[in-house]
Amino acid sequence: MHLSAVALLLLATCAKPSFYHGPRSDHFDGRRFFNPDGEQGTGGDENKSLTQLLEGKVIERHRAWPASVPITPSIPPRTVGGETMLVTWIGHSTVLIQTQSLNVLTDPVWADRDSPVKGIGPLRVRAPGVRYADLPHIDLVLLSHDHYDHMDEHLLRHLWARDHPLIVTGLGNDIRLASWGIASQARDWGGVVHVRPGIDVLFDRAHHWSARSTDDKNKTLWTGFTITLPGGNLYYAGDTGPGDMRWGTEAARHGPVRFAILPIGAIHADGKVTGNHIGPTEAVTAFDQLHAGTALGVHWGTFELTDEPIDLPPTLLAQSLARAQIAPDRFRVLEAGGQWSIPPLAPSSSSPAPR
Repeated sequence: MHLSAVALLLLATCAKPSFYHGPRSDHFDGRRFFNPDGEQGTGGDENKSLTQLLEGKVIERHRAWPASVPITPSIPPRTVGGETMLVTWIGHSTVLIQTQSLNVLTDPVWADRDSPVKGIGPLRVRAPGVRYADLPHIDLVLLSHDHYDHMDEHLLRHLWARDHPLIVTGLGNDIRLASWGIASQARDWGGVVHVRPGIDVLFDRAHHWSARSTDDKNKTLWTGFTITLPGGNLYYAGDTGPGDMRWGTEAARHGPVRFAILPIGAIHADGKVTGNHIGPTEAVTAFDQLHAGTALGVHWGTFELTDEPIDLPPTLLAQSLARAQIAPDRFRVLEAGGQWSIPPLAPSSSSPAPR
């Protein structure tokens, strides 16, 4: 069984695109990207053989979570105009944001498993909160990095064929997408992609790592995003560990944040806290650093990626908000398919943050 799984993984990853080449920087050594704030995200795999990797991450059966969680899918409107903002949690880190007649998807994943190989790997326990057939035309996709729970090749191929959205992502991911016949725009941290007058995508530093097969570790760049919007910005952290915990402060310099999307789960790996993901405590700290009006907690309750109970992240988030004396209706979790009409920023938050 182990050998067949190894063979399947090798077959799934044998056709690899060329990798990114560019000038060295404070987070690229000429071959691989790294976190400039020190600790490097590894996923815990740097000293493991391929068989051990498969045993620990693909072959192992996950038993602590329920086999499925019932949800009620929603049907979003086709468009939402003006400064009204409607948010729908589809599951994991996939969020639909509708505002300014713009439909935005973060890290769209409809896959049944978080795995490069069909039939094995962590099984999705919450079905997507919006059926693909009910998804409105997508204008913009924020693609934070290449891990399987954030980059769903099958979905992206279908979405590209259907809508031809503007896909923005970190350096190197555009090469992989192009090998799938998908066009995208890739930028380094600090880069900008213009969407329409008054609306730009800004690329923010995150603390993470990347890999999609056995020999491409950290050869593509992970990133967070800010979308500048009338009425206040949208911030999506992507996947990030705490690192130096300055990335939220850096993103706040772009201007007032009306709505933030922050990960809160997959924090206890192999019985210890991972440095690759923030938990609820760090998410609340980032929320405060961003001076955000509202936030949604994501990256929990969909795929069993680590050994924490399925409901632990929302429970810890409620405790962290209470300690910080932040009203729980400002930083929420939703059920898959749940929708939230984001309130406008308070007048005191409408002036740009100091640069």
